[in-house]
Amino acid sequence: MTAARPGTAGATRSCPHCRETILESASVCPACRHKLRFSESTDAATAAAAVPLRVEGSFRNPDSGAWEYSMVLTIRNERGEEIARKLVGVGAMQPDEQRTFTLSVEMQAAAAGTGGKRTRPY
Repeated sequence: MTAARPGTAGATRSCPHCRETILESASVCPACRHKLRFSESTDAATAAAAVPLRVEGSFRNPDSGAWEYSMVLTIRNERGEEIARKLVGVGAMQPDEQRTFTLSVEMQAAAAGTGGKRTRPY
């Protein structure tokens, strides 16, 4: 988890359902989609997230043998330095099987009082 203090932009915690590291401000876990807060307010911090990036692609096994795949996600900062790298999933495809992968980045404004503080996203 991040070294950011609780209540600051980028602070993280564990989802009580799936144990993934998520943003402290999240009201729904982006990994397992369980609700985390039941007293939703109507302020900007709980507004729907914007999706500035969404990429989807699929591929089919190209021949009659089995093929294996690994899905790796890398996040880099403005200087090109790697700040996070995750193995998202692995698998195998038999002949004529197809897989579709979707990557989306959801963003929303940080809670009031946290502006200007930069933190690492993991």
